[in-house]
Amino acid sequence: MRRQDHKPSAAWFVLLLALTLLRPVLADENKLPARDKFHLFLLVGQSNMAGRGKVTDDDRKPHARVLMLTKGNTWAPAIDPLHFDKPRIVGVGLGKTFGIELAKARPGVTIGLIPCAVGGSPIASWEPGGYHASTKTHPYDDAMKRARVALKAGTLKGILWHQGESDASPEKSAVYEAKLHALIARLRKELNGHDVPFIAGQMGQFPTRPWSDGKRKVDRAHRDLPKKVKRTAFVNSNDLTHKGDHVHFDAASYRELGRRYAKAFLALVKEANENK
Repeated sequence: MRRQDHKPSAAWFVLLLALTLLRPVLADENKLPARDKFHLFLLVGQSNMAGRGKVTDDDRKPHARVLMLTKGNTWAPAIDPLHFDKPRIVGVGLGKTFGIELAKARPGVTIGLIPCAVGGSPIASWEPGGYHASTKTHPYDDAMKRARVALKAGTLKGILWHQGESDASPEKSAVYEAKLHALIARLRKELNGHDVPFIAGQMGQFPTRPWSDGKRKVDRAHRDLPKKVKRTAFVNSNDLTHKGDHVHFDAASYRELGRRYAKAFLALVKEANENK
């Protein structure tokens, strides 16, 4: 009987090529930089920290020195979406751009992003034992677990916070500032970073959705941070635009927010160094 020759299909070659390209990424997973050269940043808050911008091919391109802690608690190249709070709608956020800007400013280090934001979460759920019903998660407790995993490999250098829309009611906004200050102190204590920079971003300023008195009170708590809590900064959202829903920034605005957060962080570090 004559033997049939089996020629590899085009699909087989595509699969082989994909595995070949992927292999270096997988092989490098355990080759992390030295702890003092691996600078970690905790990304916490609600949906405008997680990001809801449209993802493009460029957003999926990694930077050699910007990594992310995945949902499975492993390190991988940072690509959007970073977060996983609501998989069907999560998108571009501010984190990746922030990481790239810092990598540019710090050529000798690798940036490690720890995404932990939860869309719709009020600040009360960012307390020990706090529960967020719509995502069935414990935002604070979950973030602490992930942060402790990350800290085995690197050094915490900053905490990025973008949250507030879920606390704009009269009752919640009245206690927001006290809860925010307590959160900062708690994060610093539990993560052994007594003076680690904390940066808060401003909620979206969209004319089509005027702010309530409660939202203005939350905004004031963010604005006043640098005057009331050491080593903190406020990032404004001036001239940024929404994605069409009057709530979430568009992708370009998230990238600009990332640049503003990076600038604020570098300014805080410079000021601290000058005051030594």
